[in-house]
Amino acid sequence: MTTVAERLADARARLEAAGIPGADAPLDVEVLARHALGWDRARLLVHAHENEPPDFASAFAGLISRRAQREPVAQIVGVREFWERDFEVTADVLVPRPETEIIIEEALAFAREQTCARVMDVGTGSGCLAVTIACELADVHIVATDVSAAALAVARRNARRYHVEDRVTLIRSDVLTDVTDVADLIVSNPPYVPEADASAMQPEVLRYEPHVALFGGATGLEVMHRLFVQARDRLADHGRLVVEFGFGQAAGVSNLAHETGWCVERIREDLQGIPRTVVLSRPSGGRRRDG
Repeated sequence: MTTVAERLADARARLEAAGIPGADAPLDVEVLARHALGWDRARLLVHAHENEPPDFASAFAGLISRRAQREPVAQIVGVREFWERDFEVTADVLVPRPETEIIIEEALAFAREQTCARVMDVGTGSGCLAVTIACELADVHIVATDVSAAALAVARRNARRYHVEDRVTLIRSDVLTDVTDVADLIVSNPPYVPEADASAMQPEVLRYEPHVALFGGATGLEVMHRLFVQARDRLADHGRLVVEFGFGQAAGVSNLAHETGWCVERIREDLQGIPRTVVLSRPSGGRRRDG
C-alpha cells in the first residue's frame, strides 16, 4: 500500500519535472492533496504517513496532471484567498494576488478619514475588491464594472457568497463609459501588461488567465489612460482614485496622472519593495469636463 506522504512525494517530482519551481511544487501538491482529500492542513500532517484512502490516488492524479500542464492551482480548486476570504476563481477572471490587497488598505484608511458612502471598482473581475470593501465597510454601496459578462457572473456569485449583493451593483461597462454616478472612492486593478511582454509571462498567466484583463495595449497604459480621464468626472471633490500598476511603470503612471489632471498623493510598494499602487486626488477646482 502507498502512504499519503509517498503519493505526495511522487507528485512533487512530477511537478518539478514539468518546470514548476522546487520552492512552489510542495505547496501546490499540499493544496491539491487537501482538496482531493477534503482535509485541513492539520489532518494532513497527522495522517500523512498512513495508507492513502480509497480513490485518492485517481482523484489526486487528475489534479496533478492539470497542474503539470501549468493550470493555476486557484483555477483547479476553484478558489483563492484574498483578505482572509475565499473567492471563487474561474478562467474568466484574474487570480487575486497579495499585492492587490494594498488597494484594500488604502480604501479602509480613506474611509477612516473621509466620507465614503459610495465606491466604484473598475474592472472588478472576481469582485475581490468590491466584495471585500463591502464586507469591511458595512454602510458603503459599491458600483463594480467589467467589460466581461462572464467575469461579472463570477463577481455576482462572490457577492452572494458573502451576503453583500444588495450593496454591490454590477454593471457591464468598458472602464466607466456606462457609469454616471459620482463616488467618494474609485479603485481599480486595470489591465496594465504591455502586449510585448506576453512572451516573457509565466504559462499559468498567459495560457489560463483572461487576456482582456491582463493586457493594457502596446504600452500597458492605454486602459489606465481611459480610466484616468473618465474618473475625473466621477469622483467627489474630496475623493481618491487608487490604482494598481505593473513592475517598472511607476514613472509612466505618474506622468500619465499629471497629464490627465491628477495629483499624485503617494505611491505604495508591495512586500518586495516594488512600486505597485498609486493614490491620486483631483486638484482643487471641481470635476473637469474636458478630455
